Amino acid sequence: MLRLADRMSQLGQESAFEVLMRARALEAQGRHVIHLEIGEPDFDTPANVVEAGCRALRNGATHYTPPAGISELRRAIAEQASRTRKHAVDPAQVVVTPGAKPIMFFVILALAQPGREVILPDPAFPIFESMVNFTGATAVHLPLREERGFAFDVDELRTLVNDRTVLLILNSPQNPTGGMLERSDLAAVAALCAERDIPVLSDEIYDHLVYDGEFASISEFAGMSTAERTIILNGFSKTYAMTGWRLGYGIMPVSLAEQVTLLMINSNSCTAAATQWAGLEALTGPQESVEAMVAAFAARRELIVAGLNALPGVSCVYPRGAFYAFPNIRGTGMDSRTCADFFLHEAGVACLSGASFGPSGEGYLRLSYANSEANIREALERMGAALGNIGSHRVSEGNAGSGPGYSL
Repeated sequence: MLRLADRMSQLGQESAFEVLMRARALEAQGRHVIHLEIGEPDFDTPANVVEAGCRALRNGATHYTPPAGISELRRAIAEQASRTRKHAVDPAQVVVTPGAKPIMFFVILALAQPGREVILPDPAFPIFESMVNFTGATAVHLPLREERGFAFDVDELRTLVNDRTVLLILNSPQNPTGGMLERSDLAAVAALCAERDIPVLSDEIYDHLVYDGEFASISEFAGMSTAERTIILNGFSKTYAMTGWRLGYGIMPVSLAEQVTLLMINSNSCTAAATQWAGLEALTGPQESVEAMVAAFAARRELIVAGLNALPGVSCVYPRGAFYAFPNIRGTGMDSRTCADFFLHEAGVACLSGASFGPSGEGYLRLSYANSEANIREALERMGAALGNIGSHRVSEGNAGSGPGYSL
């Protein structure tokens, strides 16, 4: 029998893929399921980006590249960040990776260890805490409050910081809530982190998907540039509908970039060459497809929030960014997991339990509106019908096609 290392027990799941598998199992039984669980744009990769990748393959981009990425792409990333983050970024600060998750993994692996603490938002993308646990460090939860638009209280953050704190993780616009941090909050966090010399891993993967207000990065504030204390995590999956291409990057102090490059050498060697050339075209080519996608998401946001607020026992604040709605479902009388199971089995709508994103997510669901308006409308109709008939649902475990019992 294999004797696994103890640290393997610390790795968690990503709930979206778990629910996707359960939904696929129902579909295999002939059920029709509307998928609102996966955080993936339902748009095709722009044609010019696809052509750039194909052209790169035809031109021989089938070999190893430098572990930190091809110079052309690193330079383009640095130039864009210099313009948008309002401070000079050197290409030496950029590390290109196969997807954005390696930046999470590598940065946390490089900084966290037993006896150290990492502060992360709660609820949050579950891989953050999974990686912190894997290193043996302690994850410290910073609650996001619905009454604050799913932002956190900077004074509460201040009480969590101590001499063991080695990293603060931020995500704005945020997964799963769609909330954003105000510029004033970022300024206060920047002052705290600069004073206490705390690096920040800023997940900015949804920076282009903003509907209310303007995107702001903590790296714009004094003492928090990417040459000092901020590590920007970003990528191409969400903005350019390139989830399957696996292309992400980090921007960070050069000293840390050198260590992350070592981790790349020891794990992936490099990111696929043709994918990087496609990414270069995405950054430097026409942006009309991005603008059209954001406009479509904005319309879907209006549709899904209005529909959720019309459901009995459900309320939903407007997400300011990303493509997730995070409705409060406490009025249904169900906990988050039970409610998500109820909608999957009784309405054929796949969504995620808020509790799978952290303790503060209990009482909420996450629904991705990266789906067509027609499917969103049908999903809302199904959810309303299921809740309207809730008195007749006394489903016991084991009934054909049914989920767990709903004691209401």
